[in-house]
Amino acid sequence: MSRKTVNVTRSQPGRTTPEPAKHSRPHVPAPGEGKRGEQGYLGYLLRQAHAAVRLKMERTLADLGVTSPQFAVLTMLNAYPGLSGADVARLTFLTPQTVGVIIRNLERDGAILMTPHPVHGRIQQWTLTPRGATLLKACRDRVLELEKRLVTGLDGKAEVTVRRWLAGVAADLQEEEA
Repeated sequence: MSRKTVNVTRSQPGRTTPEPAKHSRPHVPAPGEGKRGEQGYLGYLLRQAHAAVRLKMERTLADLGVTSPQFAVLTMLNAYPGLSGADVARLTFLTPQTVGVIIRNLERDGAILMTPHPVHGRIQQWTLTPRGATLLKACRDRVLELEKRLVTGLDGKAEVTVRRWLAGVAADLQEEEA
């Protein structure tokens, strides 16, 4: 077996290899730039927008002691009283385990009340209490300000188009799984 000669393994004279940049980091684009902007994938842009809205909502509701998932649960129970925990989980895109914790905390705080299902005794139905309705109203007042900010720059027709598109995406992709 022959070995490489010394000349083969040495760098060739006159050739330089670029040195890695010291202490420099790659540019991370801000929201709205590059792939985080109009050039990005729609799925990524939806996720980025959702994350920004959720963070803003969390900060908006923090001093009320309500998280974004708790707000979603209160909203769904207000819209559809008597839901089971499993129904709430499906409507809020949360796991049943997470909803279980949220429901226990909201019940402990007097915001919701459990009643047994009239036919299926094992199913627990949840409704808002007057305290829960008051808490939800305080949350909604703040979240409505955020909603107004979301539609800034959209006329009524454009807002309807965006709402219809978002609802359609959810309905269309949900149907594929059924």
